[in-house]
Amino acid sequence: MPEGAMQLVAEPDIEEELDERLDEELETEETVESMWRVLVHNDDFTPYEFVIFVLRSIFGLSSVAAELITYAAHTSGMALVAILPKTEAQRRVGKAHFAAQLEGYPLTFTIEPE
Repeated sequence: MPEGAMQLVAEPDIEEELDERLDEELETEETVESMWRVLVHNDDFTPYEFVIFVLRSIFGLSSVAAELITYAAHTSGMALVAILPKTEAQRRVGKAHFAAQLEGYPLTFTIEPE
């Protein structure tokens, strides 16, 4: 090699390696994320049909399941809607509360650890 010439050494693509590590960390976090219960609470103002709509559109329940859960909340004060990873439970409850607020209803969902 001539004097003063630099030898180029191929370096691994650091950005790609970091992306792979981040993906692995996220997958690990998702698999160990705790599960949470989503509960719907009865109130005297939110229409029955609206609760069913929210359960179907936001929580992906069938018509029959949404009706059964709505009835259970109506008669018992609250009912179990779903068991989801915490971040997903928070996301869906946030969407449900937003939809209820847009319509002026006090529909309430809470989450609790499984």
